[in-house]
Amino acid sequence: MAETLAQVLLETVKNYPRPDLMLVKKDGRYIPISTDEFGRRVKNFCLGLRELGLGKGDKIIILSENRPEWVMADLAHMCLGAITVPIYTSLVPEQIRYIIDDSDAKAVIVSNQEQWQKVEAVKSDLAKVRQFITFMDKTPAGTLTFAEVEHLGEKLAARAPGLFEKLALEIKPDDEASLIYTSGTTGVPKGVVLTHSNFLSNIKTACQIIDFSYKDTVLSFLPLSHVLERMVTFTYLYVGASIGYAESVETVAENLLEIRPNIMVSVPRVFEKIYARVMDTVLSGSALKKKIFFWALKVGREYGRRKLLSEPIPAGLQKKRNLAHKLVFSKIIEKTGGRVRFFVSGGAPLAKDIAEFFYALGIVILEGYGLTETSPVISVNTFDNLRFGTVGKPIPGIEVKIAPDGEILTRGPHIMKGYYKKEAETREAFEGGWFHTGDIGCFDEDGFLVITDRKKDIIVTAGGKNIAPQPIENTLKTNPYISNAVVLGDRRRFVCALVVPNFDKLEEYARYNRIPFKDRAELVRNEQVVNFIRAEVDRATPGLASYEKLKRIALLDRDFEIEKGEITPTLKVKRNIIEQKYKDLIDALYEEERNNSKI
Repeated sequence: MAETLAQVLLETVKNYPRPDLMLVKKDGRYIPISTDEFGRRVKNFCLGLRELGLGKGDKIIILSENRPEWVMADLAHMCLGAITVPIYTSLVPEQIRYIIDDSDAKAVIVSNQEQWQKVEAVKSDLAKVRQFITFMDKTPAGTLTFAEVEHLGEKLAARAPGLFEKLALEIKPDDEASLIYTSGTTGVPKGVVLTHSNFLSNIKTACQIIDFSYKDTVLSFLPLSHVLERMVTFTYLYVGASIGYAESVETVAENLLEIRPNIMVSVPRVFEKIYARVMDTVLSGSALKKKIFFWALKVGREYGRRKLLSEPIPAGLQKKRNLAHKLVFSKIIEKTGGRVRFFVSGGAPLAKDIAEFFYALGIVILEGYGLTETSPVISVNTFDNLRFGTVGKPIPGIEVKIAPDGEILTRGPHIMKGYYKKEAETREAFEGGWFHTGDIGCFDEDGFLVITDRKKDIIVTAGGKNIAPQPIENTLKTNPYISNAVVLGDRRRFVCALVVPNFDKLEEYARYNRIPFKDRAELVRNEQVVNFIRAEVDRATPGLASYEKLKRIALLDRDFEIEKGEITPTLKVKRNIIEQKYKDLIDALYEEERNNSKI
């Protein structure tokens, strides 16, 4: 059984020959890549890198969108004993320069002209880099194509048969496999050092508790720079599943129909958008269609409730559920390709209402929890242990406990080796012999882990009340008129929120109510519009405690952007940046409330 990712590759090539190990869209249709071709290209690229003078311990950057060559390069590095350093394609040149320089990378692989231009802008500062490689057919000056490196390796393989297998089998479980830079919501990104055994511990456990199968076809669209997508990709290869690559995040809806996957891993934002789209379609339909939908949803929720509790399903309820599926649910499920066995959600908390909504339709979302530093999975819901509003039970083989201040601590084979070149930060993270996640949570009465918020995000009001902003934000985003929200109020008298409206819906509302506006900036300043969204906020959050209620809101005329440093590549809000950028607007909310209280 494989103990390293290099051995995973060797076993996949040997044990899972198939014509469609990977599927990639070219010229308007999906083209298969066989197991044999995939293995051969990994081998040739690995040996080609060796011919270029790269070897064990060398850091190699991958700056690319998801594609088969990403995975080929990644595994080629690992079979060579080199270390992959992934970079999000959404990062700007200066952020890319920092990671390349800090990681001491000796080679950089880029996907296209857009990404190359970012590297080229900082190339003069990259004194440690010896090789630049591109997935493009035509190379910029001073670079090699992926194919040229493969050709070098092919010639070496002919001269030295068995060399690749020898190199791959020399890799040890404790060897470093990847250096992944955290998104950095509160400061400079840190390089997380993960070993082969870190990844393998998660891969093997995932296969024990979730039914990943050779028979599955999966859709990959979450960036491979994201540790969750990377780990599940290794898991798919471990079981020999077929991996189809979405063209982009924007084409996921179309690619779902083309690939018709059995499994897809995503972040909550995608499920929120699907939910909003379904509800928008329903609410804009006829009175009869709305009545049928909400009847079906009520039936689905009751059916799901009984199923989760292992209660018997009455014959009458089963008949209603069958009818609801025929009239409503099947049409929604068909838009996912019609073959989904389950979705996986990670990266941020998923609103309980949204998970229950999908379950009522017949689509199971297995929500999990983890960090880059934990390879990444700490806990996950499974078919045998499923509870919405939680991130499941800790996975087998690891330990999890709650510190006195509520912080989640963990230890086990999934924990990183440390932060690259940051000894003080590493010691702090492992204080007391446990890894400190920085997340606040608790176990419910049955051992399911509930995440409250990030430790550094907890709001403490001037009155001493502790408020977790993320659950409130997630609730707000289930409203069809709200696209995004940030709850604020640390050391203030009360909490408020910056709200990004769903502009498609809001502009429709404005036109229907004959509210004039020349642009979005004017629209969000309109008093009638502000009052309308204010009412929607109140409608979305009826169950909040008095001290959690949002007393004031401000509408923004655009969503938060990665390029502006407001959110991370994994779409987590950088609260300190938001508070700095919108300081005057936030201060005005509290000043306005103070003035109103004096009247």
